[in-house]
This record gives sequence, C-alpha cells and structure tokens, in this order.
Amino acid sequence: MSSFGIDQARDVLAAQPFSTLIGARLSAYGPDGVSLEIPLRSELLQQFGFAHGGVLSYAADNAITFAAGTALGPSIVTTGFTIDYLRPAQGTLLRAHAHVVESTKRQGLCRCEIVVVAEDGSEKVCAAAQGGARLIEVSR
Repeated sequence: MSSFGIDQARDVLAAQPFSTLIGARLSAYGPDGVSLEIPLRSELLQQFGFAHGGVLSYAADNAITFAAGTALGPSIVTTGFTIDYLRPAQGTLLRAHAHVVESTKRQGLCRCEIVVVAEDGSEKVCAAAQGGARLIEVSR
C-alpha cells in the first residue's frame, strides 16, 4: 500500500491540464478505492444531451489509474482498459469509483463503475470498466 494520500493525489490531478479542462475532482482516495467526479456541463455532452462517451472513457481511465496508485504509488501510467456503456448518462454529475482487484510490485488490475447522478440525487450505473496500470520511471 502506498503512503500517498488524497492531498497528494489531488495535486497530481490538478497537474493534468486535461483533467482541469474537464473539471474532474477526487472525492475519495484510499485502500477502499478512488472516486473521481465530473460535473456535467453542456460542453461535455453529445447531440442528444447525454455525457459524451469520451468523457465516460476519461473517467474510467483516470479512476483506474488513480486506484492503481493506491497500491503502486504515483509514478504509473494506464496500460489499457475496456469499457461497457450500459445506458445513456444524463444528469448533473458523473462519479467513477475504481478499486484494485489485484496488484504486483509493478502493476495493478482495477475495476471501475461509473454512475450518473440526477438532480434529485438518485444514481444509475451508466458504464463499467476494467483495466490496469504499471510503474514507470520518470526523469525530469
């Protein structure tokens, strides 16, 4: 288990220009998993008013990688993921919750469930994903 905490994870997220553009925020980060939230605004929707599939994919990708970071630390990248879209995401907020299924010293396998939150606070699962991340060497 990494000693990296939510404050450091939030700093990493804030250092990602695309995450800032999307408006993503971490609401949970720890051994029970990671929750990444994205407030839905008009720029993130497709022509029918649903969250664009690319936004759901981003949420899965980053939630999976941050979840792997709870086991491996911050120097990681996504190795790949699959996503299944279950229903159109129409609401005010996307919440991706991911957790580690298994990890080695160098890589982790994670699962992610994405829910859309309606104005009344009700939630519906709109997508599910599975993927992994592995350690990298970062030279600065």
